[in-house]
Amino acid sequence: MGKVTGFLEFERLQEASEAPQLRKKHYKEFVVHLSDANAKVQGARCMDCGIPFCNNGCPVNNIIPDWNDLVFHGHIREALENLHSTNNFPEFTGRICPAPCEAACTLGINDDPVGIKSIEHYIIDKGWENGWVVPQVPTAKTGKKVAVVGSGPAGMAAAQQLARAGHDVTVFEKNDRIGGLLRYGIPDFKMEKSHIDRRVEQMKAEGVTFRTGVFVGKDFTPNVYNWAKETISPDQIKKDFDAVVIAGGAEMPRDLPVPGRELKGVHYAMEFLPLQNKVVAGDKVKDQLLATGKHVIVIGGGDTGSDCVGTSNRHGAASVTQFELLPQPPEQENKPLVWPYWPTKLRTSSSHEEGCDRDWSVATKRLEGKNGKVEKLIAARVEWKDGKMVEVPNSEFELKADLVLLAMGFVSPVQGVLDAFGVDKDARGNARATTDGDGCYQTSADKVFAAGDMRRGQSLVVWAIREGRQCARAVDEYLMGSSVLPR
Repeated sequence: MGKVTGFLEFERLQEASEAPQLRKKHYKEFVVHLSDANAKVQGARCMDCGIPFCNNGCPVNNIIPDWNDLVFHGHIREALENLHSTNNFPEFTGRICPAPCEAACTLGINDDPVGIKSIEHYIIDKGWENGWVVPQVPTAKTGKKVAVVGSGPAGMAAAQQLARAGHDVTVFEKNDRIGGLLRYGIPDFKMEKSHIDRRVEQMKAEGVTFRTGVFVGKDFTPNVYNWAKETISPDQIKKDFDAVVIAGGAEMPRDLPVPGRELKGVHYAMEFLPLQNKVVAGDKVKDQLLATGKHVIVIGGGDTGSDCVGTSNRHGAASVTQFELLPQPPEQENKPLVWPYWPTKLRTSSSHEEGCDRDWSVATKRLEGKNGKVEKLIAARVEWKDGKMVEVPNSEFELKADLVLLAMGFVSPVQGVLDAFGVDKDARGNARATTDGDGCYQTSADKVFAAGDMRRGQSLVVWAIREGRQCARAVDEYLMGSSVLPR
């Protein structure tokens, strides 16, 4: 790779970011991509390791050593072409992917891994800055029509690939803007939505049609992140199109069945986060759920919980506490045991750095309040014995709570959509479809395919992009008998 001894000479460099007390005052991104000189040095750290485990650690199989080498030599446009060959939207993953590629980096066995995510961030941002990201209009049209239901990363990736193959693609989105959970599930301080908007413009130039405010399915119920104004039946979609890709997100949140759950002030995370995104976008939101001046408790230790922490701090919460049911992970993983797989270790997000009391091995027992409004949370310590979780005797405690946010993950896609299409489901309520062999990504319903969260359940943006790309190839093969699209 670029510099044979680079990994011995140079240390890993973190991207610069705005100080926590300053960035809490706004909703803009606060991480700055690497300078040209620093990107060159970070690219030099990539080893000539022989077997690039990072390539397999990455769900879209980015050809990481190659673009690290190109960055080291200053060939940024060629690095961008390499990056785009496997990833339609590296500006998304370069900002919000947890970087399983870095966990698989060979250098990470006994040193800090290569800063792959920061280099990816640098490459794509330089591409946009220099006008290198342009529409790829197909040279010929096939005459085939494909509907993509859902405009998150899986739907966008599938739509872009299919349009580049020459098909007429229409994307249906139930919300008022394109992007799915990228748009309304991820705060702007992690990823500004202009990144989605300019990709939409690129895709329009490539021939993709977008229809917002349209719900495809049955039993439509308007809620805080469902703003459809029109409903179309799956039968009509199947009649009008030669193939259908259902690529919605996993939007059925896990509930907390404890006494007091019905009290006012207890909400799902996705009743809280999307409204702030709409406000940032310039919308007038009536009765926005705010954390201002409140004692906030976030139940759930994952990314969604972290997003609730960051948003609550920006609202000006009086205090923010985050609980996790599982024990606190170790600060350092056992690398000889887990490498090159994703390790379990303590992870502190940028939102945690901005202010948050974190606690582990805590189970919520009940919520209490007056006049129908929550005022406190009663919890207890738990531990694992013989493979079972048990409450620690005499460990009950209470905390003041004006706002309780449930961020315990998502159990499945919206069932009404899958039921309306009549597809078989797996034990977890996802659309049943394989990812290899004949008929991959195809559901039990005629000419209906599934990808992303709709097929695999709640997962990462990078997995959604992978599945959207692979599903597009499967649809192209189904329509044309063969495909030149990459998997």
